[in-house]
Amino acid sequence: MYHETLINKTKLVLKVGDLTEEDTDAIVNAANPSLLGGGGVDGAIHRKGGPKILEECKKIGHCEPGQAVITSGGNLKAKYVIHTVGPIYLDGKHKEPEILKNAYTNSLKLAEEQGIKSIAFPSISTGAYGYPAKEASKIALEAIISYLKTETTLEVVKIVLFKVELFEIYKHSLNSLPF
Repeated sequence: MYHETLINKTKLVLKVGDLTEEDTDAIVNAANPSLLGGGGVDGAIHRKGGPKILEECKKIGHCEPGQAVITSGGNLKAKYVIHTVGPIYLDGKHKEPEILKNAYTNSLKLAEEQGIKSIAFPSISTGAYGYPAKEASKIALEAIISYLKTETTLEVVKIVLFKVELFEIYKHSLNSLPF
């Protein structure tokens, strides 16, 4: 499943797939604050990327929710991994939307600062952190589209979803946004 939209000069792609197999310049890791690996996307990136990523994460030490840091891609096809920490969902009234928006925006800013032209995101915070996918997809897409409407050197931004159901939610959210 694949859907592509043009925002300014940047391709925004929704697709079903394995984030760790993307050959974009960077992939985004939905990390935890310790940066020491975990379950879901985080665990898959650390397993496939090898020990180099963990070594670099240990040197960085910590990442606050909504912030982003960068390491090499280790054994991945992507040259870099941008690690960002999404919010743990409580009820949507504890700055979760703001933190989630910042996770996407700060990842894009960091990518651009590093000269990255293509980046692939997972659905941040919708797994173990419990963010409802419908709400999270709107926040993610609004943050990405808002960023891409500015002058940017990014050429491709992908959201790689591991389940068809999640792809359908993101596609519906994208189609409901005015841009």
